[in-house]
Amino acid sequence: MGNHRLRVTAIFSALIVPIHPNYLILYSMSALVSPTTLIATEYPLESHVWHWGEYQICYTVQGEGQPIVLIHGFGASIGHWRKNIAPLAAAGYRVYALDLLGFGASDKPVLDYSLDLWLGQLTAFWQEQIQQPAVWVGNSIGALLALMVLAQQPEMAIAGVLLNAAGGLNHRPEEMPFPLNWIMGSFTRLVASPLVGPLLFNQVRRKSRIRQTLYQVYGDRQAVTDELVEMLYQPSCHPNAAQVFASILTAPAGLPPQTLLEQVQHPLLVLWGEKDPWTPISASGLYQQRAATDAPSAFYPLPRAGHCPHDEQPQTVNQYIIDWLGEIR
Repeated sequence: MGNHRLRVTAIFSALIVPIHPNYLILYSMSALVSPTTLIATEYPLESHVWHWGEYQICYTVQGEGQPIVLIHGFGASIGHWRKNIAPLAAAGYRVYALDLLGFGASDKPVLDYSLDLWLGQLTAFWQEQIQQPAVWVGNSIGALLALMVLAQQPEMAIAGVLLNAAGGLNHRPEEMPFPLNWIMGSFTRLVASPLVGPLLFNQVRRKSRIRQTLYQVYGDRQAVTDELVEMLYQPSCHPNAAQVFASILTAPAGLPPQTLLEQVQHPLLVLWGEKDPWTPISASGLYQQRAATDAPSAFYPLPRAGHCPHDEQPQTVNQYIIDWLGEIR
């Protein structure tokens, strides 16, 4: 999100807290889905359960061929890829999508969340379910996790696709100007408060605010449907939602993208919605430089798209991915 943006947001959300006219926090958790039931959407997805130690993780898989793993952003879930899974599978890929621990239909334990925790989840999932180099695709925080896989677990990857990549799980105070760094620090303490945090969480998850925030971050307002708003609102009622939110919001930001990118040896496709107010395209310079000097890596701006181009412009995004993967084979 650049040096002056909060980096903890993703679009599948049911909690919106205004911090500043241009600084927002979103959060949501999808409703529980039992194994093998179809996730409620006009794009049906069959869910499965994978056991990661003591935790149940929800995932879906379609197609046959080279594996692709889709990683949702902060607060999102498998359903955010509902417009991408079938087309990618039809193009000859075995497409996996899973809910990160704490989100979607995966278990939501109250613990210390971090990017490293989720990287461990993805690593274990790959070892048990995939077991061959995959294409790792992520949006927002999911894109940062995909970059971590390529950098720190290179044997698990053949390529990566990043959509509006976040700069960290949370803001870095040293990267924010005064008084925004003080405001964010104060807000974080409020969210983490056992007394104030749940009250704040419950007060801000109104449907009207969800819709208005989506209008701000989706380049295409037509994509903000009643179904989408309802999908974001209902899951926020999970009993652990406020505690998980507080844990994630107070977690370390993680390694900067520049540090990770320096370790990546695999081809990288980066797609960026030009109308994203959270991770503005002005923050994508390091990826544009990589694409200019490291063929077959590539960077493509997406006019009229916001923070979640795979949901706003799925046909365009799917075609970019399919065409690019065909070129690097």
